[in-house]
Amino acid sequence: MDWEIVVGIETHTQLLTESKIFSGASTAFGAEPNTQASAVDLALPGVLPVLNAKAVEFAVRLGLAIGDTISPRSVFARKNYFYPDLPKGYQISQYETPVVQGGAVEFFVGEVAHRVQLTRAHLEEDAGKSIHGIARSEEGATPGESHGAAGPGGAPLDFAGDWTGVDLNRAGTPLLEIVTEPDMRSSAEAVEYAKALHTLVVWLGICDGNMQEGSFRCDANVSVRRPGAPFGTRREIKNLNSFRFMQQAIDYEVQWQIDLLEDGGRVQQATVLFDPEHGETRAMRSKEDAHDYRYFPDPDLPPLAIAEAWIAEVKATMPELPREMAARFQRDYGLAEYDARITTQSKTFAAYFETAAKASGQAKLVANWMMGEISRRMNSGALTEIPVPAGQLAAMVARIADDTISNSAARQVFEALWQGQGESVDAIIETKGLRQMRDSGELERVVVAVIAANPKSVEEFRAGKEKAFNALVGQAMKATQGKADPTQLNALLRAKLGGG
Repeated sequence: MDWEIVVGIETHTQLLTESKIFSGASTAFGAEPNTQASAVDLALPGVLPVLNAKAVEFAVRLGLAIGDTISPRSVFARKNYFYPDLPKGYQISQYETPVVQGGAVEFFVGEVAHRVQLTRAHLEEDAGKSIHGIARSEEGATPGESHGAAGPGGAPLDFAGDWTGVDLNRAGTPLLEIVTEPDMRSSAEAVEYAKALHTLVVWLGICDGNMQEGSFRCDANVSVRRPGAPFGTRREIKNLNSFRFMQQAIDYEVQWQIDLLEDGGRVQQATVLFDPEHGETRAMRSKEDAHDYRYFPDPDLPPLAIAEAWIAEVKATMPELPREMAARFQRDYGLAEYDARITTQSKTFAAYFETAAKASGQAKLVANWMMGEISRRMNSGALTEIPVPAGQLAAMVARIADDTISNSAARQVFEALWQGQGESVDAIIETKGLRQMRDSGELERVVVAVIAANPKSVEEFRAGKEKAFNALVGQAMKATQGKADPTQLNALLRAKLGGG
């Protein structure tokens, strides 16, 4: 531990608006390339941008959720740089006066609470997308054909070698860039922060959170230093769209920087990309500083003024936040802090819990099933929705609570529900013969028979060996095909042994 890791995260959150931030073009994902790029998005001569009010509302929602300062007056600036998928040569963003300033995100790493301070969250437009490839004539088609490009007379364009295509559908999509202070000290902490922020923006309804489609992507600024020393030189890992890749990328980058410094080298500020196939980061370009972008106020956009009355209106429409709901679950349902945190990991998961808890009156049992069997199956199957309705889980949990079925029988019932084999929990119980045996006379006959058939175990138990009792219970449960009420069976067996 001779080195300390320092990580800050910049998150590009695509806002869930129907149109772009400065034009009326659609933001729908998956359209044919370059069919959703308007003249405004391309900054053609004579066009003027008009700010999307919904994007501002979403920024205010985030600001209210993280407890920050919402600027009553903010300014849009032009960030100047060249890239093939930025046809106008600048990006409209915010620099000196962002719409959101400060705030914090709270989360846990294991059982340890963490709090990361935010520097800012500012509105900006997304750039287009460059698509890189290599022509492979032996496959019988060129990249031009696959993208529908054609030359004179409709003949396919013939690309010989490397090529890059530019899709401008994404250009102008509204982004909220959320920037942290360099507060994180491990890759695990960075990942848990990113997960907490992802949960929050989806919960607020301002982003769909689809990382595969680029709706939520993170840049990690990573440096190392000797404990107590000034910050080291950072390198920025761009466009991380997977929590697993984020952890791998940061861990690799940290070790790379440490090895370089211990060999007497110097870290140069740079932008790098993570190659998941080889598990390593690779330098992309030298890292720019703010002055390299020549920011200046956009002359086509007036300052953004946000009235207190409007902020109050947005606040009135805010959903109950995850931390608030978790506190309520502890208070109203008696859940432990950990249970409340897990059941509020998403809005749909929380709603499912509350529906089942209210219907069954067994909040703890519902939470246990959701954190155990349901979560395991959801994760293993990469599912986004629980196939068992909350009402069915509630009915099953109620039958566990009233001793109609045992826990082992409940697993059989749940498997049938998961496979969609029946709508009624009671019908499944009856069809599969899972109802617990609770007839005292019948149980007594089983206990007497087990005691008579296992004299050695009886002798060992009376000699003080508790394991022998468990063996007798197992024999009794086997005789009843697992249907005996365990509590009733244990009590009856102990009474018979004590009296014998």
